[in-house]
Amino acid sequence: MTISIARIEAFLFRAEVKEPVKTSFGSIPRRSVLLLRVEDTDGAYGWGEIWCNFPPYSADNKMRLLETVICPAALASTYLDPSDAWHTLTARTHRWALQGAEPGPFAACLGGLDLALWDLAARRAGKSLRAMLAGTAVRDRVPAYASGLNPDTAAETVARCRDAGFRAFKVKVAFGTETDTAVVSTITRDLRSGERLMVDANQGWDLAEARRAVPRLGAFGLGWIEEPLAADRPAAEWAELALLSPVPLAGGENVMGYEAFAGLIANGHHGVVQPDMLKWGGVTGAYAVGRRAVQTGRSYCPHWLGSGVGLLAAAQVLAAVGGPGLLEHDVMENPLREALAQPFPRVRDGLFPLPDGPGLGAEPDLAAAADWLVTRQEYGAPRS
Repeated sequence: MTISIARIEAFLFRAEVKEPVKTSFGSIPRRSVLLLRVEDTDGAYGWGEIWCNFPPYSADNKMRLLETVICPAALASTYLDPSDAWHTLTARTHRWALQGAEPGPFAACLGGLDLALWDLAARRAGKSLRAMLAGTAVRDRVPAYASGLNPDTAAETVARCRDAGFRAFKVKVAFGTETDTAVVSTITRDLRSGERLMVDANQGWDLAEARRAVPRLGAFGLGWIEEPLAADRPAAEWAELALLSPVPLAGGENVMGYEAFAGLIANGHHGVVQPDMLKWGGVTGAYAVGRRAVQTGRSYCPHWLGSGVGLLAAAQVLAAVGGPGLLEHDVMENPLREALAQPFPRVRDGLFPLPDGPGLGAEPDLAAAADWLVTRQEYGAPRS
């Protein structure tokens, strides 16, 4: 199999929401989605998504990167397979990312392109993405948890998500001792049999604060405590917290590179490993990290907070990796999540069912999302 890219289309959508996602680093007052449609010279195509949920207008910069450097580079070569394309383009754009001081935006663009090429290759082979990665003996559903819960509306959101089929929930913390303790105690007190709660500090504590918060919140029997420290803090700080915490620590969404993930997994301070494939690595990187995490006894729980394209990609890779991990399923207001992945699977009894169709198994409904389309650009030869 070889891949020669003929055309890349980029679609930027943006929708205002009534309830922003609230985190310890700031709020997300609108939902942006940047999709890619990649077509090869034989007419096969695939869909990808580029991470752009924060800052609120970061997608605009990524659109210009696609236009000026990423797409011209991608269109200039032929590749053996999606992994070859990701490695080739990562190497080719490395100096540009350094020169522009933008390794993160470059990595996000390449991650979205990598996903589109994997979707394309799987569609061309007539296989689901999970089967393309790991063969036919893979799960057709994965456990999922409701993510993005704001502390001030968490109780109501848990009730809504429970009715929608969820059995696990994750609430934002690092808003102060009183607020954090109140929301965690309220939710855990009302959990039903078989349900569990996790918390996400979003890098919101320094070591001194984390020393106090982690044992206190962990005492509620949480599934994990996510990003209690900044992702780039020394391993010694993570080691201390891992010893102090009565529950597993989680992180990885803000880690980039094979070496960094290898170190994170080898250190053993993260019981839950959470790479975001569309921040770094695409399917190529996330599948490698996930397999290694599971092989060493960790849980692989892919991070995602965007549209249904990225959600389905995370679910497909999780099914291929295996292990006890859960799928992060954003449940906060986002009209683009479902419109851009049809038919959209519904959680039932805590499980997210995976489509049987080739590739991701879903298509963006561009007509349904037309009111939110900000801009569309096409690169490569025009359609005949």
